[in-house]
This record gives sequence, C-alpha cells and structure tokens, in this order.
Amino acid sequence: AAVRAVATAADDADLRVRVDEVVAPGGDGVSLSDARVIVSGGRGVGGEEGFAVLEELAGLLDAAVGCSRVVTSEGWRPHRDQVGQTGTRVSPDLYIACGISGAIQHMVGCKGAKKILAINTDPEAPIMARADYSIVGDLHAVLPAVVAEIRRTREGRG
Repeated sequence: AAVRAVATAADDADLRVRVDEVVAPGGDGVSLSDARVIVSGGRGVGGEEGFAVLEELAGLLDAAVGCSRVVTSEGWRPHRDQVGQTGTRVSPDLYIACGISGAIQHMVGCKGAKKILAINTDPEAPIMARADYSIVGDLHAVLPAVVAEIRRTREGRG
C-alpha cells in the first residue's frame, strides 16, 4: 500500500499538551547520576530550611544532595533531586540517608549504592535494616557534629 500525505491544520485550542517553557537542570554542584557520594534527606529533615546542613555536608564531601518523594511532594526540593522509583536511580560509593524511612520505592532508587549510611531517630525504620551503617539519632544533632569534625580535621587540628 502506498503512503499518502494528508495536510492537517491545528490551532492551540486543538492541542492537549503545549510546551510553555523548557527549564534546564541546575548546573550548580554534582549531579545525582555522577556523584560518588550523595547526602539525601526525607521527611525527617523537617522542611526546606532543614536541608541547609545536608547541603553543607555535601559541599565538604563534593557530594550531590538528593531527597525522597515526599520531599518533592511537599515542595521542599525540586524533582530533579528525587531518588527513587519515580526519581533518579543512583549508584554512588556512599549514600547517606538522613531522616528517610526507606519505603520500597525509595530503596529501588538507591539500591545501586555500594554503601548506605542511614541516620534516623527510629531504629525500626525500614532503611535501618537495609543500611550498611546506621546511626540512631536526630540528623539535626548528628550532621552538625560530623561537619564540625570534618572541618576540624581539615584544619590540621585532628
């Protein structure tokens, strides 16, 4: 059968989807897919401002900052930072999960990590059983102590 060309005309009212804007991913920092270390936060971070200490640690470790789905749903971080089944699947050397419960959808995204360090106040959180290392504690107390120790060591006082 021969292919026959048919002329069509459509205006904006006929379209279901229209691209209004293309937003390039942020160029600041290390991308999730390339990162050797990822510092990731979940609901336990508490809000957008709670990511400041994660960003500080990531800066010291030349790491990327990631997050769980609930964080993007709350609008605390952009979707490009989401690790999980509906986000980015990652395979860093070290995945530091801060205040993340470890729902199966999130674990699908980070199961490629060589090592997982989980920091959570709930010792029964599913991620604690799947982590190579775990710290039962408040990330807002643990991370500043880690940051301070890294800074102290780098200043030669270690």
